[in-house]
Amino acid sequence: MRRNEGGLIEVEKRNIVIMWIACFFVGASMTMILPFLSLYIDSFGHYEPEEVQRFAGWVFGISFFVAFLVSPLWGRIGDRYGRKKILIGTGFGIAISVFFMGHVESVGSLFILRLFMGLATGFIPASMALIAAQSDKRIAGQTLGTLMTGQVSGGLLGPLFGGLIADAVGMQYTFVLTSSVLFLTTLLVMIGVKEVLHEESGERKRHYKAKEVLSYIVTHPMLLLMMVISLMIQMGLFSVQPLLSLYVAELIHSPGNMAFLAGIAFSVTGLGNLFSTRRWGKFGDRVGHEKVILLLLVLAGLLFIPQAFVNAFWQLLVLRFLFGLAVGGLIPCTTAFIRQVVPSSMQGEVLGYNQSFRFLGNVLGPVSGGILAGYLGMSSVFLISGLLFLVTASMLKVMGSHVRRREMLEKEGR
Repeated sequence: MRRNEGGLIEVEKRNIVIMWIACFFVGASMTMILPFLSLYIDSFGHYEPEEVQRFAGWVFGISFFVAFLVSPLWGRIGDRYGRKKILIGTGFGIAISVFFMGHVESVGSLFILRLFMGLATGFIPASMALIAAQSDKRIAGQTLGTLMTGQVSGGLLGPLFGGLIADAVGMQYTFVLTSSVLFLTTLLVMIGVKEVLHEESGERKRHYKAKEVLSYIVTHPMLLLMMVISLMIQMGLFSVQPLLSLYVAELIHSPGNMAFLAGIAFSVTGLGNLFSTRRWGKFGDRVGHEKVILLLLVLAGLLFIPQAFVNAFWQLLVLRFLFGLAVGGLIPCTTAFIRQVVPSSMQGEVLGYNQSFRFLGNVLGPVSGGILAGYLGMSSVFLISGLLFLVTASMLKVMGSHVRRREMLEKEGR
């Protein structure tokens, strides 16, 4: 098959385009209920404000917590039986769960459907594994960076879209409309995606036991550190989410359009992602993903900390956009690093573990942010999250030096 100038055959290009669209809508569906979740829960009965907030936290977090548990399992099944089958099954599963969310009449029912949605989120690791499997390691950062702009941007822009659609057609029809789009997107995947495997020279296909995969991760400290970085990225992104509306209110001193403005402040980071993710991935392919990750961790920390000291809304928007430019490169570079060091036959499962760390960050971020804000004030969330990025950069620097020194000693001992 003839390749085009970008190094991709037509089937691979079509797969990436379709999977970008699919990942965007799946990512958005996970977060689109944020702007009106409390109002939706309150419509089920007469609850105290404290109860509504507690229920909202459980309902939102359960999807990510269940996804954290099952992502490696979906990756393992995809490695064994094919990723496209996982994409179709979980895609329709997410569409069905979102549809019924618009017809529930109790918090318990909504909680169960969000739990089921978490079970179905094997779509994300399966999509990454499918695209990683068809990608040459030399351009993995660029290719996976393209795909990741879909998922990340969908997750960050989801609250903005959810709020706008709910205002326009109502909360119930927001679920129905989103479900319809997800159903059509899954049909597009079923019809248009063809699973392709890029054969790397010297790699033989075999089936790995779950114990062997875990052993491989644990015995490769840089691989494990990449998963910790994935956790830190999501914690940083979502740590400020519960308090952004209050923070924005302090900056603009106006009660109008607060949810909408908070949605803009949260989602502008996704806009930065769209501009930078593919470029950083391509740059990582050229100079090395570890170097780019180290640079971006430092930039992310330095751009997150000043958000604690802004005194105008536009300053917050600028800093969050620049932060999005930096953090947008971390996800494709960490994923491409995994693609380069992990055998193809276990990539889906390892990427599933990496996705589990990301989903765990989605849960821990809002929880830790709320606790910090309650005890130390809202500014502390920006300060501590920024410092964690810098600490993670230090860990990567030390670990990378240690691994390279050990490899050099092993070569000299031969």
